[in-house]
Amino acid sequence: MRLATLVAAALAIAAPAVAQDYPTRPVTWIVGFPPGSASDTVARNLGARLAERLGKPFIIENKPGAGSIIAAQTTARAAPDGHTIMIAPIGTMAINQTLYKSLPYDPLKDFTLVAHIANFPYVLVVGEKSEIKSVQDIIKFAKAGKKLSFASSGAGTGIHLTGELFKRETGIEMQHIPYRGPALAMTDIIEGRVDMIFSDPATVVSLINGGKVRGLGVSSKERFSVLPDVPTIAEAGVPGFESRAWHIIVAPAGTPEPIVAKLRSEFRALAALPDVKQQLLTNGLVAVVSADEPDVRKMVETDAAFWADFLKKVGLAGSE
Repeated sequence: MRLATLVAAALAIAAPAVAQDYPTRPVTWIVGFPPGSASDTVARNLGARLAERLGKPFIIENKPGAGSIIAAQTTARAAPDGHTIMIAPIGTMAINQTLYKSLPYDPLKDFTLVAHIANFPYVLVVGEKSEIKSVQDIIKFAKAGKKLSFASSGAGTGIHLTGELFKRETGIEMQHIPYRGPALAMTDIIEGRVDMIFSDPATVVSLINGGKVRGLGVSSKERFSVLPDVPTIAEAGVPGFESRAWHIIVAPAGTPEPIVAKLRSEFRALAALPDVKQQLLTNGLVAVVSADEPDVRKMVETDAAFWADFLKKVGLAGSE
C-alpha cells in the first residue's frame, strides 16, 4: 500500500510536467480524406494556429480511403502520447460502426474524445445549367419518371447517406455515383453529367458565389449564415428533413489526461478567437468547441443511434 501511494504521488507530480513540456516533437494530425475536403480544411486552418501557439509543427497527414477507416485504424494504433491526433467526422464515429460488416476500431473504446470543434450542413447543389431549379423540381422530375443521379465523396460517407435520406424522405429514386472526394465530383456536376450532390460547404461555397453551381437547400434545421439565400431543405418542401455533420478531435485511447487537458484548453482558446471563427466560417464551417467529454460522447452516441436505425430500415447496415 505504501509503494502504491508513493507511485501515485510520483505520477501526480509528473503529470503537470508532462503537460508543460507537450509537445516535445512535431504532432501528426491525421485526416481521413483528401486535401480540399472539409476535414482537411479544418485541420490545416487550426493546425497552423496550434503550431504557432505550441511551438511545434502540426503536420497534416492525409490518409483517404475506405470511409476513413484507414485513418482511424492508424490513429488507434499510434502511441498514446499526444503526438498523433485525428480529425474525425460523423462518418468515422457514428456511421461506420453500422455501415460496415466489421470495423477494425471501436469509435468510443479505441479513442480519447478530445473536443467537438466544428459543425456544418450539407449543401444540395446542381450545375448552374441544370433544368433543376428547386428541391420541388427534383421531386417532380423523379416522380414523372426522369432518371436522376446524385454524386458523393464515396460510398458510406455522410454526403452519400444524406442523399439516401433525401430519397427516403421524398419517396423518389436516384442513382448514386460515388467519387473519391467531393472536389472530384464537381466537374461532372458543373458539366451536367451527374445531376446533384449533397456537398460539404468547403467545396461549394465559392462555386455557388461564382455562379458555377446552384444551391437548392441546406440540410440543417436553420439557414446557414454563409449562404443566407439558400433555404433549408425543410423550408424547400421536405418537412422535418435534417442531416447534420460535425468534426471532433480524437487521440489514441490511453493518451495521458494532462496532455488531453492541454489540447482541450488550446482548442477552446482557438474557438474564442474572432479571426479563427471567421476563417472557418469563410470555408463553410461553424466553430464550436465542446471540450466536455460527456457532451461529446453523448453527441456521438445520439447520431450513431439515428444512423443505425436509418441504415437498417433502408437495408444498408453491413453493406460495406
